[in-house]
Amino acid sequence: MPHTASAKKSIRQTEKRNTRNKAAKKAIKVQIKKFLTAAKEGTPEQKKAEFSSAVGKIDKAARNNVMHKNTASRRKSQLAKILAAPPKKAPAAK
Repeated sequence: MPHTASAKKSIRQTEKRNTRNKAAKKAIKVQIKKFLTAAKEGTPEQKKAEFSSAVGKIDKAARNNVMHKNTASRRKSQLAKILAAPPKKAPAAK
């Protein structure tokens, strides 16, 4: 247990930051899942909208030091690859 006032305050600050960071990371994961489902079965407009929303959340997290800038860049690159990929065709029935 902390003894000094500054140590107690430090613990409060850490808890606040942890909850904020967890919420931001969860929001990113949810948005990426929305993008992936739109990429599979959505229209091109939906894909672009979900992509831009996901990239915005990732950029904001990197700007606020929730995630490292290189991690953010890698995630955006992976999503952009999925966005640019041609749609898969259904296998022909025999």
